[in-house]
Amino acid sequence: MTESAADRQRGERSVVAAIRDAIVRGEFVPNQRLVEADLSDQFTASRATVRAALIELTNEGLVERVQNRGARVRAVSLQEAIEISEVRMMLESLCAAKAAEHIAHEEAVELHKLGRAMCDAVAGGDVVGYSGLNQELHRRVREISGQRTAAQVLERLRGQSVRHQFRLAMQPGRPQVSLPEHLAIIDAICAHEPEEAAEAARAHLTSVIEALKAADAAESSPLHS
Repeated sequence: MTESAADRQRGERSVVAAIRDAIVRGEFVPNQRLVEADLSDQFTASRATVRAALIELTNEGLVERVQNRGARVRAVSLQEAIEISEVRMMLESLCAAKAAEHIAHEEAVELHKLGRAMCDAVAGGDVVGYSGLNQELHRRVREISGQRTAAQVLERLRGQSVRHQFRLAMQPGRPQVSLPEHLAIIDAICAHEPEEAAEAARAHLTSVIEALKAADAAESSPLHS
């Protein structure tokens, strides 16, 4: 039986997600070559499916193609991640304000439910679960905002800095810092307060930027040389 177009697309999405997850978690490290034959074996997928997945991840900014050398994990410096977060701060605050203007009752219920799940994850020490809920919250705010152009730019930027975001989320004590920031965003959006929502988003991304700068300083210290 021949593979349908829908089956191919599902296979590509699955491989894209698997490779992206491996990059985020550090299983594939910056500048590591991504050999199609090896990935095909690892993820039990055809070479064509792997090739299509690498093209998609190249578009996301997680992978780069090097002439005559194939694909490799794109190295994003901490400084670049900081710059990306500065741009995100402007766009995330816009989306938060728009979400506060447009949010419906059932969407507010959903955001509050996400907030409670984030609280439970932090209380239970589930850092990986909290990181996933964090990404889900940001995604839903973008969707509720209806600001499709900003959402598209943010999704691309998130892909490029996602490894640094994951590392930041894994830092001891970081979830306890970011949780009240996220809850403030949720409360302002659900209260239909655009200015407060935008300010809460700016405060959160400012915190992210400061944490990234601190990580950059720590890695540049003599103890890490």
